[in-house]
Amino acid sequence: MERVGILQRLDLLARGLAPLAITFLLMLLSVTPLRSPEVAPVMPALVLTSVYYWAIFRPDLMPVWLVFVLGVLHDLLVGGPLGLGAALLLTAYFAIAAQRRFFAHATFAMLWVGFVLVAAMALAVEWLAGSLLAGRLVDPAATLLRYAATIAAYPCLAWLFGRAQQAFLRVA
Repeated sequence: MERVGILQRLDLLARGLAPLAITFLLMLLSVTPLRSPEVAPVMPALVLTSVYYWAIFRPDLMPVWLVFVLGVLHDLLVGGPLGLGAALLLTAYFAIAAQRRFFAHATFAMLWVGFVLVAAMALAVEWLAGSLLAGRLVDPAATLLRYAATIAAYPCLAWLFGRAQQAFLRVA
């Protein structure tokens, strides 16, 4: 009888790790070297998209400390300034958390509009930080293309996250 309890707890733990696992896999995908150097600058902000979704629908499984760890890990993987990714993800997370009650019951269109605004803020700050580190204004074309790719990827990713939530995070 105790064994069933342990197995159930392990199952719940594994299911609870689904948002982290999905976000981590997207992070690995986003830093995977591509054969075409022209495609790399327009890679969507996959981690931001995942944090946005899970911060709205399952903030219990995407707590602020985990967002920080994911941001630092992303910085380490991309070789960027340590803490910039964490700061961007945390800023987005807190912006989402402030409006979570609204977004939790919003239509898909409103969720997408919210994401458009959050992604604009995050990528603009990322571009500004890159310009400050370079000591000059960096051409914003790559950031604008990345922004467009991020917005375009949101519906597909949100659909996948929703399916994962239904499959792994259903209430027992």
